[in-house]
Amino acid sequence: MDRKNGGLLLAEALRHAGVEKIFALHGGHLEALFRGCLEQDIELVDFRHESSAGHAADAYARVTGKLGVCVVTAGPGFTNAVSAIANAQLDGIPVLFIVGAPPLREAETNALQGGLDQIAMSATATKWAHRITNTERIPDLTAMAIRKAMTGRKGAVLLELPIDVLHMSVDASRATTPTGTATPPRPHGSPDEVRRVLDLLHAAKRPAIVCGVEAAHARCGEALAHLAETTGVPVFATARGMGVLPAAHRLNGQAAANLALLGDDVPDVILLLGQRLGLRMGGRGNSLLPRSATLMQVHQDAAEIGRIRDIAVAISADSGAVCEQLAEAAAQRSWPQREAWCARAVAAQHILDERYPERETRGGIHPYHAAKAAVAAAGDAIFVLDGGEAASWAAHHVRANQPGEVIGHGYLGCLGTGPGHAIGAQTAAPGKRVMQITGDGAMGFHIGEFDIMVRRALPIVTVVLNNQVWGMSIHGQQIMYGPDYSAISKLGDTQYARIAEAFGCHGERVTRHEDIAAAIERAFCSGKPACVEIMIDPDVVHPVTTSALGMVEAGSGDTLIPYYENIPAA
Repeated sequence: MDRKNGGLLLAEALRHAGVEKIFALHGGHLEALFRGCLEQDIELVDFRHESSAGHAADAYARVTGKLGVCVVTAGPGFTNAVSAIANAQLDGIPVLFIVGAPPLREAETNALQGGLDQIAMSATATKWAHRITNTERIPDLTAMAIRKAMTGRKGAVLLELPIDVLHMSVDASRATTPTGTATPPRPHGSPDEVRRVLDLLHAAKRPAIVCGVEAAHARCGEALAHLAETTGVPVFATARGMGVLPAAHRLNGQAAANLALLGDDVPDVILLLGQRLGLRMGGRGNSLLPRSATLMQVHQDAAEIGRIRDIAVAISADSGAVCEQLAEAAAQRSWPQREAWCARAVAAQHILDERYPERETRGGIHPYHAAKAAVAAAGDAIFVLDGGEAASWAAHHVRANQPGEVIGHGYLGCLGTGPGHAIGAQTAAPGKRVMQITGDGAMGFHIGEFDIMVRRALPIVTVVLNNQVWGMSIHGQQIMYGPDYSAISKLGDTQYARIAEAFGCHGERVTRHEDIAAAIERAFCSGKPACVEIMIDPDVVHPVTTSALGMVEAGSGDTLIPYYENIPAA
């Protein structure tokens, strides 16, 4: 009689679903699974902190378009990973989190790493969370978790495996079958919905398309290029949608934030392709989506369509399938000439070059130009953005030719994601350059992951924009309370490059703009993980910090608060 333990059954189910790599931190609860992974030739990528392991699985999913898998132990292993779980879920990234747990038979005994209801704690941070209590059910419940992560609006799912369920052996013939992981549905729009979208695009004087994460998941670049070229409509993208249309395409307006730079010459019709409404589209304000604009939306989650704003055409379907339908139907029509509008829309990405002419100031290198020089020196790379203002400065300059080539902050606004994201990206694309651009504040969260980069020989180049403050925090405080104010928002003269060198990385500190490009090139040529620390002016405020605070009209009585709409007077 062939007997298998739960760890092997779980590893077999993962391998059956195409899983090749797992991002993890060791814990004894999971030993049977780790042994099963070795038998199934699934690579285990280890970390120094569970949150980084979760972020790595997230980035792996973004770069490859496949399921990311993170495995962490019970109790503190799980709680350390909660930020990564929430980050993946809020951004719609398909990641399966597998967590250990004490034995079922020791419930309510104050057991080691027990006393927590991990499923209840995960309920609002996942699409689905489930505790497996029967070893024979591991294969089909694992397949169910994968289907839930990979279909509809994608997201994070969690399986809890108690140690006795994982280590117990059962008759293999009694184990269930992991079904349905190879055939995800691909719903299309109706012919009438497609016609209505094209009618509005045709009638528009200044139309635009904005790509979100679902367009990236769909890998619909060819259809999108055909649609944009046929209709003469410029394309923008949020960070998670960048790369669907290649960076150099003549109709690529790059970041959706550039819509705010168009002044009064704003779009009158906007198609949101796989993009939700909310923070990344200007919230309830009209800086990115003018109130006068007619909105259309394609999204897998029908409940997301019409959030905050009314939608003229709503299509609950796969962004790739709809994009193909639109491109095919658009080719059957004649379209108005919009060269002047397209030129203005695409040129908006260069407006900030005129705003910041000085490369160096009295306080150091200007952060806009520090980020610009670093990105240019990296060339064709995957860019991972971390930090507050540091990520925002870099976001102006990064470009993507494929989905997953720009990985930044999402709706959780979680700092410290960079090291894990960078390791996941490099693991997913071993032959491609990976550059992490972060601030000195964010770098402190998971600096220990330099150890993993060195031990796994991952030649990631980390650029630290060092201004010795929590930039977004102190600048916001000083806007609100005056130029001399600060409250726990200053940092010290920490030598991040030297810390990286102690781990075995290549390290350099740069104090002059003219030295940045050469330092970046030396870092990549070293063939090792590297840290290039660029000293920037702490007094330069990024526009996103100012816009996040808004304005209070004199005499209104409104209360100014960071990040959200001001509190109206009673």
